[in-house]
Amino acid sequence: MSFGKILTAMVTPLNEQLEVDYEAAKQLALHLIDHGNDGIVVAGTTGESPTISSEEKLELFKVVKEAVGPRGVVIAGIGSYSTAESVALAKKAAALGVDGLMAVVPYYNKPSQEGLYQHFRTIAEATPLPLMLYNIPGRTSINMLPETVLRLSEIPNITALKEACGMMDQVSELKRILPENFAVYSGDDSLTLPMLALGCNGIISVAGHVVGDEMKSMVDAWFAGDTQTALKWHLKLLPMFKGMFVTTNPVPVKYLLKYQGIEAGGVRLPLVDAGDKEKAFLDDLYRQIKG
Repeated sequence: MSFGKILTAMVTPLNEQLEVDYEAAKQLALHLIDHGNDGIVVAGTTGESPTISSEEKLELFKVVKEAVGPRGVVIAGIGSYSTAESVALAKKAAALGVDGLMAVVPYYNKPSQEGLYQHFRTIAEATPLPLMLYNIPGRTSINMLPETVLRLSEIPNITALKEACGMMDQVSELKRILPENFAVYSGDDSLTLPMLALGCNGIISVAGHVVGDEMKSMVDAWFAGDTQTALKWHLKLLPMFKGMFVTTNPVPVKYLLKYQGIEAGGVRLPLVDAGDKEKAFLDDLYRQIKG
């Protein structure tokens, strides 16, 4: 199946007691679908997956899929540094009717490329759902090489890659060697247009929470062949793409959602809320981009 062109890695709304607010999660999911997104990734890094329990993740998968229904795809973030735990969560997520799974390169334990292959193969074989790989060396300390992705692409239900290596030569090599029907998504908002120019399929976004409609205009313009309009949107949105990481994601985006009339709450430790200087910067950034 096609996951679409623009998906947002959704934050996990929390209440004042820092409990997951499932009703707010449903409303946010619908807001994202209404504003430029073809789908949603639930319980990814932006969703604070390291500090959200498996039980909370499963309830999020359930309520978000029920809310979105057929209007957009829902991809469940099930990956961790434990293959066995990732498999167990994948099986439970599949039973809830999500449309696909995403698994990040295992972090902290630093497996070899063969270990990466066996990890993702084992997850893929646990369910028939399409699986998206997620490579983000800046967080995991391991870079999954194009040759490993090529091996994994031979597994029928491994169908896509979220690539956040930040290296255009690596993206070029991926597109050179991978099958044409294997989807590659940018994992960095600021690299969406450059990666589309290399033949990639879309973006798994953070900024889509705030500028989803504008990103849709950029991506639609690119695929319509209007490269100049796409470039204008990229340059206009670039300060937002970069500024959203003034401190650790998802702290800035949770703060900026208030401008959309959405209260997403705070973050769980070890993350902390934005400081006064960061809030002032984000206030100015929003006014600059959205006017």
